[in-house]
Amino acid sequence: MYERKLIDKILDKDNLDQAFKQVKKNKGSAGVDGMTVDELAGYLALNKDEIIRQIRQREYNPKPVLRVEIPKPNGGIRLLGIPTVLDRVIQQAIAQVLTPIFDKLFSEYSYGFRPRRFAEMAILKALEFMNDGYEWIVDIDLERFFDTVNHDRLMNLISRTVGDGDVISLIRKFLVSGVQMDEEYKETVIGTPQGGNLSPLLSNIMLNELDKELESRGLHFVRYADDCIIMVKSEMSAKRVMRSVSRFIEEKLGLIVNVEKSKVTKPNDPDMKFLGFGFFKDYQADLYKAKPHQISLDRFKFKLKQLTRKNWSVDTKYQIERINQLIRGWVNYFKIGYMKTALGKIDSHTRFRLRMCIWKKWKTAKNRRKNLIKLGMDKYSAYKNSHTSKGAARTAYSWILTTTITNKRLAQFGLISCEQHYIKVHA
Repeated sequence: MYERKLIDKILDKDNLDQAFKQVKKNKGSAGVDGMTVDELAGYLALNKDEIIRQIRQREYNPKPVLRVEIPKPNGGIRLLGIPTVLDRVIQQAIAQVLTPIFDKLFSEYSYGFRPRRFAEMAILKALEFMNDGYEWIVDIDLERFFDTVNHDRLMNLISRTVGDGDVISLIRKFLVSGVQMDEEYKETVIGTPQGGNLSPLLSNIMLNELDKELESRGLHFVRYADDCIIMVKSEMSAKRVMRSVSRFIEEKLGLIVNVEKSKVTKPNDPDMKFLGFGFFKDYQADLYKAKPHQISLDRFKFKLKQLTRKNWSVDTKYQIERINQLIRGWVNYFKIGYMKTALGKIDSHTRFRLRMCIWKKWKTAKNRRKNLIKLGMDKYSAYKNSHTSKGAARTAYSWILTTTITNKRLAQFGLISCEQHYIKVHA
């Protein structure tokens, strides 16, 4: 139990400055008060002392969270909460002080939103268990986790470790600050708004109870935030674990298990997806290995398609910068997966779509002729092909552009190859 005044550490100048810098770095939209990240520094310069006084006197009241609906790629809606920029700073300041305290209590098999822990580590640990013979997976899906957390249970868990009443009071105020959507205010009697700087830590505190239960049963599991898979050696054991753990989650934690999405499965089942990865059996090596799930590949292709729209009238250099940004982030995340062949096909299709975009941007026959000559085509062929009746797609596939806007030229212009970047991060 931490009895000392943690509120002093939270309101320490250096801690608040660090929290402000983190919020500014994260950027993000304005909350219900309309204040932007850029306006925050000036506001704090004038009001910081008064805000600190209000927090110390328990007079500070967080503003409601702005509720926005984010469409999910597979249909449905994810509800996201956007606190005001000021509340984000205070939440961040709390998280910076409490994270080191609680992190020591968390399971070694919990990887989400923790210092020096990543999704990659969770996948590698899952593979280790699978290859040790734990080939049956209990995949339990928590329904609307962030919206169903019981405040009293959560605050009870926090108060077992944090003895400072000022901190307990402040956290509860954030939990009950309410949400606002389309000018309508709604109280929050349960749930922790997904999107707040404090939410990841609070979710780990709540689900640490699940981790402790699984460890006490001697089960092999991996958890990343509210994504959790348990690995056992037989189908019968898996079904038994599914029943008993689901009962524990609903009765002891007060959360809801999504029966339709929860399943007992095996690693190489096409429907098995964990943190964007799928798994397959390399029968030659007799090992399970990871790869980007087909859904993850399809989403990546769709994002690349959006960045190579024919009607997107932006400078090609900027377009390539955006494509490169997406490629780096995606490949870096999935780098431990096997995907070289898939990336080669994606590279080929991306170059085709980029050629199509460039052809559309040249617009007129005169401009096309001039650019084709600049790229090495003789004047007669350039004149003839600049008046082609082929559409942009057929032209992009044809020798007209594959011999002028070559792969090498696109690379010189700055386009990253998914396959080459994958090889580079493995070097």
